[in-house]
Amino acid sequence: MKTTLKCMAAACGLMALNTLAASAQDLPQTMVWTSYDVGSAGYAEASAIADAFGKKFGTRVRLQPSGSGIGRLQPLLQGRADYAYLATEAFFVSEGAYDFATKDWGPRALRAVAGRPAGITLIAAGDAGIDTVADARGKRIAFVAGNPSVNVKCEAILAFGGLTLDDVEVVTFPTYAAAMSSMTRNESDATCTTPTTSQLYELAESPRGIHYAPLEPDNAAGWEGLLKVLPIMSPSEEDVAAGLKEGEIAKMAAYRYPVITTTPDKSADEVYAFIKALDETFDIYKGGTATMGRWTLERSGKPAIDVPFHEGAIRYLKEKGIWTAEDDAWNEKRIARMDALLAAWDAFKPANEGLSDEDFAAAWMARRAEVVAGLN
Repeated sequence: MKTTLKCMAAACGLMALNTLAASAQDLPQTMVWTSYDVGSAGYAEASAIADAFGKKFGTRVRLQPSGSGIGRLQPLLQGRADYAYLATEAFFVSEGAYDFATKDWGPRALRAVAGRPAGITLIAAGDAGIDTVADARGKRIAFVAGNPSVNVKCEAILAFGGLTLDDVEVVTFPTYAAAMSSMTRNESDATCTTPTTSQLYELAESPRGIHYAPLEPDNAAGWEGLLKVLPIMSPSEEDVAAGLKEGEIAKMAAYRYPVITTTPDKSADEVYAFIKALDETFDIYKGGTATMGRWTLERSGKPAIDVPFHEGAIRYLKEKGIWTAEDDAWNEKRIARMDALLAAWDAFKPANEGLSDEDFAAAWMARRAEVVAGLN
């Protein structure tokens, strides 16, 4: 009898191991992910998901934080990281735009796995006298060195209020964390970011307080100005934000942050396993931060997003009944745009190598605009 029980226990143990192996969806034993630096919403969410992967599948994840978009992208593109938890630098590098309009960069092909919807607006210290975006004229606005994700969104939001960078005092900080905490230190008056970044909770509790400049959805002129600068956002109502009282709504713009990104040559099976694991561990990590409930694939696995979805992710989304024919059409159009810019770059770069860095960037941005206009 004891022998039988031992055999049954051994069999059950073997079955459990087999079940674990099967449920792990062939995830690698170890992975490296890049993210925003410590203290950011992106780092907190990547940490929560990594912890969930470890608990359910035994996968060990090493997070590599960086305060700059380039710092998050280079390990991914050089094959030293498996996935990158990016912000809008995913869109910019796919276009070769802004900080990536250089001889060393240009457009790069990327693919999305999933991306959480996020809100953003001009977030000001409560004592700065910035009730609306237009009130930011002459105020100190915190930017981040080498981070077009923050900076260009801020430029777009300022355009909502009829302002350009010439109308404000841009104060550039070396890292994202330094910029986000600068209002609490009274080194700036406002910035643009997601409303759940940890430094904003500190601002809300500080003597300065916090205020969200509204981006009203019915302000047609404001939205026209914003979208001319950055055409990847839409009106959003946010009820989770630092210092926001229960029941209150802040009118913001929506984009995707963080966007889990990889390269097109990443194995479809591996990406399929990743997004399936992301789905299967949702109940473990969904309480990690106030906004992690938005990682449901019904919200995070749908266009529009900064770059095309990876074929491995699409396979799983179709199996779940989430991906539609309209989503396929969007993805094909987005791939066509990326391919057109890559082809244009291949012709443009060798023909313009002799230009100064500044002239090269300006010429490429003009060429990029021509290519994009020709696709519409």
